[in-house]
Amino acid sequence: MVKLIAIVGPTATGKSLFSVEIAEAIGGEIINADSRQIYKHMEIGTGNPSSAQRALVKHHLYNLIDPDESFSLGAYLNHARQTISDVTARNKLPILVGGTAQYVWALLEGWQVPAVAPNPDFRYKLEKLAEKESSIILYDRLTKIDPTAAKKIHPNNVRRLIRALEVIDQTGQLFSDLSSRKPPNWELNITGITMEQNKLQDTINERILNQFKEGWVEEVKDLRQRGYKEGLPSLSALGYKEIGRYIDGHTTMEETISEIAKLTHRFSRKQYGWFKLSDPRIHWNDLTKKNTNELINEITTDLSLG
Repeated sequence: MVKLIAIVGPTATGKSLFSVEIAEAIGGEIINADSRQIYKHMEIGTGNPSSAQRALVKHHLYNLIDPDESFSLGAYLNHARQTISDVTARNKLPILVGGTAQYVWALLEGWQVPAVAPNPDFRYKLEKLAEKESSIILYDRLTKIDPTAAKKIHPNNVRRLIRALEVIDQTGQLFSDLSSRKPPNWELNITGITMEQNKLQDTINERILNQFKEGWVEEVKDLRQRGYKEGLPSLSALGYKEIGRYIDGHTTMEETISEIAKLTHRFSRKQYGWFKLSDPRIHWNDLTKKNTNELINEITTDLSLG
């Protein structure tokens, strides 16, 4: 049976560093489950593992595609499932790491996502419709066609609403009929990394300042020089639009940092809605209060890794 560790939780809690430590300790390899860290040329702003961390253990599915390439949940699942097979075939332990709940739960719960390629023209029309009217018009349309699918999607989630309508349009079948679940026969340990709210806010603020010191502004300038426009889905990642406004002279550096911090704090709170502290599947730990080696021992014991 495949054994797999998943390290989940909000941004800036130390998931990347801990995943490297446990991978070194048990002979594991890290598999990305962050929807923004798959893109090239965006390492600073998305908080990619450092080059030093990547040199210590093998990392997969980072810097995978260009910022203007389309990438779906189905594509991610195909990559991740194949990577898990490859890692286990080499007698290494796959360690899934990330804060994108849809990626994590789709993989761990065995979502079967329709293999339908993105239709840019169809998406553009619906995006413009949502901008002109509101996302509710898309939600109402999906509700009339496929009420079961609509119940599982928030009315404000434009991307998921468009994806459901896109699949229905291209296949002629209900999205809910095509989206099933077949839980994989894996032995799992899901470890959540958390932190007290005040401490997390301080950590987020410190990380943002470090990202600016590391050259986040220059990274955004480089993306522009490469021709990547800020309307791309990849560049909806936290901070990129705000830095673009700073580069264009609309805000000061201080205002930009403050706005990014505010957005990141809000996002971290949302992540606790996707990775719930009450979820019995997740073993939550605060690494500011717990010894790392102790947690590694607990995980290896749980999975009988010896």
